Amino acid sequence: MTGLAEWLSSLNATYPELRLDLLLRLLLATVLGGAIGWERQASHKPAGLRTLILICMGATLLTDLSIQAAAHATGPADPGRIAAQIVTGMGFLGAGTILQSRGSIVGLTTAATMWVVAAIGMAVGFGATIEAAGTTFLVLMALIPLRTLEVRAEARRNRADLRVTAVGEDLRE
Repeated sequence: MTGLAEWLSSLNATYPELRLDLLLRLLLATVLGGAIGWERQASHKPAGLRTLILICMGATLLTDLSIQAAAHATGPADPGRIAAQIVTGMGFLGAGTILQSRGSIVGLTTAATMWVVAAIGMAVGFGATIEAAGTTFLVLMALIPLRTLEVRAEARRNRADLRVTAVGEDLRE
């Protein structure tokens, strides 16, 4: 393992344009987006593994590019300028995933998941890896255990709506 670290360090020194830090952050974005995507894929949701990996990686790359563009600007520049557009773009994509079906709205959780995965990617892009990992954990906790509670609550509500009517002799006599 030490040999690999030394080799990567020498590679980075030899080729400074090779951004190993960015490569590692993109790899982390792949893992974090993939963890959430795996859960959505297993739940047979429209935005699954590949979609959420791509969203997380894209947000990471665009955030890094936003920082790099601001750092190399000749005048005043805002590193959050490009990154801020990720939030707007994900809102637009999320709105497209929300559908109306037979009087009920579906896709809200998918849209919210896409939005938060982009935020995780942005956190990775800004270097806030602990925050990104913690958020990923919390998202998984919101998706997995809470789905079980929702299913139980729905079953209980359906049982409460059940009405029994007796058929037979008129008992009012």
